[in-house]
Amino acid sequence: MQMQPNGRTIEGLLFEALVKAGAVSEDNADDPTKLGLQRAARTDAGVHAAGNLVSLKLITAIPGVDDFVGHVNSFLTPEIRMWGFVRARNSFNACDSRVYEYLFPTYVLIPPKPGTAMYEALKRANQAAYNTEASSTSQADVHPFWNDAITGSSSEEEMARKRSWRVPAEEVEKLRSYVQKYEGTHNFHNYTVGKEFSDLSTKRYMMKIEIRDPAVYGDTEWISVRIHGQSFMLHQRKMISLVILSCRSNAPSQLIPETYGPKQIQIPKAPSLGLLLEQPQFGSYNLKVKETNDRIKDGDPDAENHRHSPIDYEIYREMIDAFKVKHIYERMRLEEAENDVFDTWLRSVDSYSGDDFGYLNPRGVIPPSAVVKRDTKRNSGKKGDGKRVAGVGTADSDDEVDISMLASADMEG
Repeated sequence: MQMQPNGRTIEGLLFEALVKAGAVSEDNADDPTKLGLQRAARTDAGVHAAGNLVSLKLITAIPGVDDFVGHVNSFLTPEIRMWGFVRARNSFNACDSRVYEYLFPTYVLIPPKPGTAMYEALKRANQAAYNTEASSTSQADVHPFWNDAITGSSSEEEMARKRSWRVPAEEVEKLRSYVQKYEGTHNFHNYTVGKEFSDLSTKRYMMKIEIRDPAVYGDTEWISVRIHGQSFMLHQRKMISLVILSCRSNAPSQLIPETYGPKQIQIPKAPSLGLLLEQPQFGSYNLKVKETNDRIKDGDPDAENHRHSPIDYEIYREMIDAFKVKHIYERMRLEEAENDVFDTWLRSVDSYSGDDFGYLNPRGVIPPSAVVKRDTKRNSGKKGDGKRVAGVGTADSDDEVDISMLASADMEG
């Protein structure tokens, strides 16, 4: 979330609403920086948010207004909500961790279709492994889903079959074994853009990652991944991409630790549609608030000004959950149902004919052919020519974009 001078952003619309509500003085209405405006987390374009936090100086005692939050919300669209406000300590700063959720339809775990470039690449990788590892099993063998396909079926019929497919329990457990490899402190240089292995800023701490059991909505089965990390980098949803690609290619979980090493590889970005900022966490700040409040003696009027409330999203949990269902989950599913977002992404990945995905092999190693050479520009090709990796390219801003250019389901929240 961030202001942009030439675009309508969530933060910009919130500031406009605060001005209209009388929570910002006329002298400060022309420049949010006068109020010391900061946000706890920014989100990539197209990424949703159920809970975020902005800090700034506000006028909360407005004549004739009993419900400050409701008053501000009256100047916002239903897709943007203010949950509440608290008076913060002077030493308030950014959050100490963030919780994200990523949702994807389970059909993305179906192995590549026979005849695609990805299918042929996996077959070659498995054959190379079989020459030395006779006990290996090959996911490149035709999957039952494709064995059962009706010859000459239309793309619509094939898509309907994908949506009716249900992931086996053992595949869900395999997903869980992958994400466990992300927990802890690691070098995530391969999961962002424009960063070298030697860049210390690529060290990130993932505190806990959970994969919930699949759930069916309409005709499609979905999986939810909940990621609690100390901090995240631009496009770090590549973590989800690698898990999906590894599962559908039967690459072992030890591939993930390999990506923390100096070898640079191309990992496509998973669609932004599935990503949701659940909420920032303020554990350290809340602990300081509690310690200060505990020292304040009841009835001491001079000390009461030092008493503060913790930042607690659970107070608004019922409203937040209802908001997520109506304005995020339902729109996310509708966008996927109408535009086959995840299938389009996978088709692009599977049509790529280069060596970039050579790391999807039974050994869980990164071969030289898949390593991006320094000072060597990869042949990104053109859209649709089978030579471009979906979601791989130059860095695009993690700031918000003009929401008038986005579909309603892609509006950040």
